[in-house]
Amino acid sequence: MNWRPYTHLTMSVDPGERPRIGVSFYGSITAASARVLESGRPYLVLESGEADVTVSATGAASPVTAEDLDIARQIFNAAARYLADCERLHADHTEHAQATGPAA
Repeated sequence: MNWRPYTHLTMSVDPGERPRIGVSFYGSITAASARVLESGRPYLVLESGEADVTVSATGAASPVTAEDLDIARQIFNAAARYLADCERLHADHTEHAQATGPAA
């Protein structure tokens, strides 16, 4: 299989609606980091060669809200699930490769 990582971007603009942008990373994330600005505002960044996605608390001058905490927990739980699924699939693949030996 000759699969290559890629980033997929979509944008929908419907009359009377706010534009909607979707960014999907398919194996092309090159970095993930979390930092705090000098203002005290935390943010999370996912980077690829094609796009960056930044997630931050509500506002630069406002305190972190209960809603910000809820979203941060959702991100944490989703990332933990993603890690567990990746580790399981990697272990399954490694076990299968060891059992079948090198490809002829």
